[in-house]
Amino acid sequence: MKSKLYFTAIMFLGMMGVSNAQAQNPECMTNLSIFSEHAKVKNYDAAYEPWKMVYETCPQLNNAIYVYGERILKDKVDKASGADKEKYANELMGLYDNKMTHFASKTSMGETMVDKALVKYDNKMADDAEMYSMLSEAFTKDQENFKNPKALYIYFSSLVDLNKAGKKDLQEVFDVYDAVTEQIESENEKITGKISKLLPKEEAGTLTSKEKSRLKSYNSYSEVYGKIAGSIDSKLGPLADCSNLIPLYEKSFEEKKGDVVWVKRAVGLMFNKECTDDPLFQKLFEAQLALDPSADAYVYGGTLKMKNGDTKGALVDFDKALTLETNNDKKSKIAYKVAVINKRKGSKSTARSYAQKAIDANPSNGRAYLLIANLYATSANDCGSTTFEKRAIYWKAADMARKAGRVDPSLSGSASQAANSYQAKAPSKEMIFSSGMAGKTVSFSCWAGGSIKVPSL
Repeated sequence: MKSKLYFTAIMFLGMMGVSNAQAQNPECMTNLSIFSEHAKVKNYDAAYEPWKMVYETCPQLNNAIYVYGERILKDKVDKASGADKEKYANELMGLYDNKMTHFASKTSMGETMVDKALVKYDNKMADDAEMYSMLSEAFTKDQENFKNPKALYIYFSSLVDLNKAGKKDLQEVFDVYDAVTEQIESENEKITGKISKLLPKEEAGTLTSKEKSRLKSYNSYSEVYGKIAGSIDSKLGPLADCSNLIPLYEKSFEEKKGDVVWVKRAVGLMFNKECTDDPLFQKLFEAQLALDPSADAYVYGGTLKMKNGDTKGALVDFDKALTLETNNDKKSKIAYKVAVINKRKGSKSTARSYAQKAIDANPSNGRAYLLIANLYATSANDCGSTTFEKRAIYWKAADMARKAGRVDPSLSGSASQAANSYQAKAPSKEMIFSSGMAGKTVSFSCWAGGSIKVPSL
C-alpha cells in the first residue's frame, strides 16, 4: 500500500511540478499524496495531520502544500472556538508568510498582506486601527496586487470609523477614497474589457464551454466590484457634501496648490459632488491648468464656461479635451463627463451625442448607456402625440438600461432597477391590445429620434 501511495505521489508531482530535492523524502511524498486525496474530497480533518507533516518537514516540496493547506486551515478555523480558533488563525497567517518564502512566484506581497489582514478581520482579532494599518501598508507597498474587493472596502471603512472617532482627519479619508475608487475602476475596466470581447460571441451563440465559464466569472467579479463601490460611496456619505469639501480644500489650497495629484483629485471630487458653483472650483481648475493642462482641465474649463452662459465656448473646450486625449478609456470618461454636464443643463440631444462618443471610445462604458436611458425616460412627454406614443419611449429607455448591465456587470443592480422601472411605465399588454399596435413600429419625432417595435402579444 505504501509503495502504491509513493507511486501516486510521484505521478502527482510529475503533473504539479517538483520544487527541489525534498522530493527524495519518501515519507513526505507519501503524505503529500494522502493529504491531497483527502483535501480533494473536502475531508479536511483527515488531511490535517499528513499535511502538517509535509508542511513542517518539506515546505519546499510542492505548491500543493499551500493551496490545500489554506483550505485545510480555513476549515479548522471555521470549526474551532476560543483559543483553538486563534491558534489555527495564526497558523493560517504563518502559511501565507511561508508561501511567500518558498513559492514567491505563486503569490505576491500584496496578496499575502491582504490575506493575513482578512484572517484577522474575519476572526475579530484586530480593531479598526490595526486593520487600517495593515491594509494601508499593503496598499502602499503593493497597490498593483491589492485587488480583493472585500479588503478594499475594509481598508476604507476602517478609516472612516477612525475619523468618526476623532483619530484620523478628513483629508486622509478623501485621499484614500480617491485611491480606492481609482483602483476599483481600474480593475473593473480590465474585466469589462474581457467581457466586451466575449459578448459578440455570446449573442451569436458561439461561445465555447471555457468561454462561457470565463464570462460567468468575469460577470460575477464585476458585479462584486460594483457592490463594493456602492458600499464605499455609502460609507463616505455626507462626509463628501459640499459643506465639508469646500472648507477643507479652501484650508489646504495654499499649501497643496502645487501638488498635482491633490489638485486633480480635489477638482474631480468637487465636480462629481456638484460643488462647481463655489469660487474654489475655479481656483482649483486654474491650478490644475497651470500644473497639468491635460484633457480633464479643458472639461472643467468648459464646465465653468457653461455655467457663465458661454455654451459655444464650453463646447469648444469639451471637443478640445476629446482631441487631446489619446487613450480610449480616458477619452470615454471625458466624453461621459461632458454628457453629464449637458444633461444637468437640460441639453438632452447634446448629452446623448457625448454619451455616444463615450460608448464609441469604450463600448464597456455602461454609465453612458444608463445616462442615455435616463434621457429617453425623462422625455416621454415630448416624444409623442398620444399617451401610447409617449409611453412607448420607455421601451427604448429600458433597452439601453439593460445594455448597460450587460457591458458592465458592476452596474447590473442599478441597471436592472432602472430597466424594470422603465418597463413598468411602457404600454401594458392591455394597452397594446386595445390600441391595435402589436407588432407595429412607433417612430419618435422628438430629439430622441429613431423608433421602437411594439412587442407582439
